[in-house]
Amino acid sequence: MDVDALLLSRIQFGFTMAFHIIFPAFTIGLASFLARLEGQWLWTGNPMYRNLYRFWVKVFAVSFGLGVVSGIVMSYQLGTNWSRYSDFTGNVLGPLIQYEVITAFFLEAGFLGIMLFGWDRVGDRLHFVSTCMVAIGTLISAFWILSANSWMQTPDGFVVENGRAVATDWWKVIFNPSFPIRYAHMVLGCFLTTAFAVAGMSAWMILRGRKEPPAKVAGARISLSMALWFAVIFTPIQIFVGDSHGLAVLKLQPTKLAAIEANWDRQANMPLLLFAIPNMEAEKNDFEIGIPRLGSFILTHDFSGVVPGLKDVPRDQRPPVWPVFYSFRIMVAIGMAMLGLSLWSLVLRWRGTLYTNRWFLNAAMLMTPSGFGAVLFGWFTAEIGRQPYIVYGQLRTADAHSPLTVNAVTTSLIAFLIAYAFIFGFGSYYLAKLLRKGPEPLEEALRGGGGQQGDGTQGGDSRGGDLAQQPKRPLSAVKDGLKPA
Repeated sequence: MDVDALLLSRIQFGFTMAFHIIFPAFTIGLASFLARLEGQWLWTGNPMYRNLYRFWVKVFAVSFGLGVVSGIVMSYQLGTNWSRYSDFTGNVLGPLIQYEVITAFFLEAGFLGIMLFGWDRVGDRLHFVSTCMVAIGTLISAFWILSANSWMQTPDGFVVENGRAVATDWWKVIFNPSFPIRYAHMVLGCFLTTAFAVAGMSAWMILRGRKEPPAKVAGARISLSMALWFAVIFTPIQIFVGDSHGLAVLKLQPTKLAAIEANWDRQANMPLLLFAIPNMEAEKNDFEIGIPRLGSFILTHDFSGVVPGLKDVPRDQRPPVWPVFYSFRIMVAIGMAMLGLSLWSLVLRWRGTLYTNRWFLNAAMLMTPSGFGAVLFGWFTAEIGRQPYIVYGQLRTADAHSPLTVNAVTTSLIAFLIAYAFIFGFGSYYLAKLLRKGPEPLEEALRGGGGQQGDGTQGGDSRGGDLAQQPKRPLSAVKDGLKPA
């Protein structure tokens, strides 16, 4: 393979995007988790929920900041490395990104300060509204970003004039054919990323504190329980949405679907390939293990359904098969592991051993990065699968590249590697430090009136002030072990 400026630019963009996507994938779900914690505190008066909020909001702040820093780089690369892409899509995608800034980023930025620093300066309900606004802002941000990305996958509502895409129907641009199902799939993926990350981190805290009194790990138990309830409910929903997404890909991007399945010839009764070694030169699989007819059933819901093949299009219109094929299977395998852990948690909950089964807690801890992996490999499948196009069927990736030299791109790529290692190294170190410390013990939070944001006597109602004024029932429940529902 020849190393040219185009390949290096793709590596650079893929590297920076892979770093960026893991932070929004976490913070989108974590913002909603924080809203749930604060809402639960307002509803029950249990100070443990407020204590957990104060812990997880620190994790959110660091992750949000790293996401913003890594996201800024993306827009610059579009101008420096992909200027022809920007020229072609600017009239369509420019407004969508601007809408994201106006409707989502400003909303998040406006309420983030209150959410992080305003609890002792505003009332509890206003603070809760601020948390909800930040959570809604993350969902709106995902809406516009997924709309823009989905338009690149299934462009609609435009015409090409003088070599540039011009919108003719904004409704079709925004709600392009693949957008609704891709948005649902991505948001659920973000929520599950947070659920398994929180569950894994909480399991680690429980394992680390096995010799401590139950009250010491009560917060971790609550976080684990809430995260696993979410996983139990939404993992099956995500699998159903993923199946619907597959049906949409079959209809809208049949060549991508053929690459996902390493299917070379259009055929009925297609097997489900569990493993294969695709050979693009010979246009066949050198080795494969499959289940007869199951592929057709999954993809068309008919055992005799016809599935398109890669040979339906010329060689220069096919994506690279092996990264798409393997990325998709890794994503599905992670999803099945998520389902297995969720069902296991139900059995242990019924037996009353959810917080004491060491095998399960270790498994939950190992699943901490599973959501990030699923999001990344799903993104690899979607983005590599649309090659050789950057705008599907309209603009090839090779034609979207800026006229850059190999030395220029190599220099910037090395600079990014060094900068990211430095910035994200320190960010990861600080996150690890927060997690090692864990939530503040409830007794200390009660004595301190809420920790490092002051004694809470300057604003809000009694719940926003001294935690010692909280109802005694939840605290006694915490001291008895606090078995959350």
